[in-house]
Amino acid sequence: MNPTSLDALDELLVSREFMEDPYPILRQLREDDPVHWSDSIGGWILTRYDDIVTTFKDLSHFSNEGRLARAVEYLPAETRAKFKTFEDHYRLKSLIHSDPPDHTRLRGLITKAFTPRVVEAMRPRIQQITEELLDTVRLGGRMDVVKDLAIPLPVTVLAEIFGVPKSDLGLFKGWADDLLAFQGVNKPAVELLERSQRALVEIRAYLSELIKQKRREPLQDLLGALVAAESEGGRLSENELVNSCITLLVAGHETTTSLIGNGLYTLLRHPDQWQLLKQNPALLPSAIEEMLRYESPVARQPRLMKQDAEMRGKRLREGQMVFQMLNAANRDPGYFTEPDNFDICRQKNPHLAFGLGVHFCVGATLAHTEGDIVFSTLMTRLPEIRLVDEEPHWDLQKPNSRMMKTMDVVF
Repeated sequence: MNPTSLDALDELLVSREFMEDPYPILRQLREDDPVHWSDSIGGWILTRYDDIVTTFKDLSHFSNEGRLARAVEYLPAETRAKFKTFEDHYRLKSLIHSDPPDHTRLRGLITKAFTPRVVEAMRPRIQQITEELLDTVRLGGRMDVVKDLAIPLPVTVLAEIFGVPKSDLGLFKGWADDLLAFQGVNKPAVELLERSQRALVEIRAYLSELIKQKRREPLQDLLGALVAAESEGGRLSENELVNSCITLLVAGHETTTSLIGNGLYTLLRHPDQWQLLKQNPALLPSAIEEMLRYESPVARQPRLMKQDAEMRGKRLREGQMVFQMLNAANRDPGYFTEPDNFDICRQKNPHLAFGLGVHFCVGATLAHTEGDIVFSTLMTRLPEIRLVDEEPHWDLQKPNSRMMKTMDVVF
């Protein structure tokens, strides 16, 4: 790509071209203007690994609290008033929309369900679900990896962890799409905010009813445990309970969906790496880390400035938004040798795909385990799997995410 003026680059940040292949644009920003004010997105764009690490660690300046509520502040007062439900929801504290000490308390209640020991005990069930999904498509010799495997597996697993009825699984995918569509820019279109608010009303009503049911009939699942904590008083408010459940149920499956889709697509586009992995299955752990680095499922994360700060000579003001471009950090040549090469044998791989510090993804162990099971099973059952179309079909509706929309394969 030829060098582009910074003004032109800023317009490209909200373009289809950027959603399909962000790396040339991110590379130029990382080199020429690593702390870049974007009028198009409505915030600061950070593209260097060191700067993004700073924003993960410095909670006194870079906050998670109230960050998504900012999405409606650019609207005229009369229009903004129509999004009171939306704004109220995102101003409330929950697992990923809080800082310590509230975040520490909430995370402590939830992490028990995702410890390595608990997740390892789930391995046989995850394997069973994977086998059943592949059995469904096996005779046809073809599948859409996203629709037939990458979405239903993590959704099913999370629903079972929470104790959500299997018949309701489809609801969460629709809600997830609507709630994630406005994220990633600080000036989302009104229609995206309307979709999100409708989804919030629906999912809050659903979870409130499910919580009432769990109070009447306590069960040994995560939602039952959280309801018990809320009932004890002082440990978890009902609003915190609902908001944290929305985060886990809606956003919790997206990372694994991306890992499976992005990872398999990248492997099949690099047949030498796919062959190497099949010949050396012991490389799978490092291969999964490389998949997460190379096509990071979460493309960007927002932070809200709690007070003024300076970064690389730029003044970041209190109240402004900062976007951590994780897929730029994960290809920073200061930390990764030949970062644009996909190498499943990569030794030094300190990627930020799951974040860092206190906000490190609570479900990272579960995502790793699901990825391990899926790719191991595909190598065993479908070793000749290949792409129908080598051109990627990215989901262009979620700026925060790097995710395949569809991915047809034959075997």
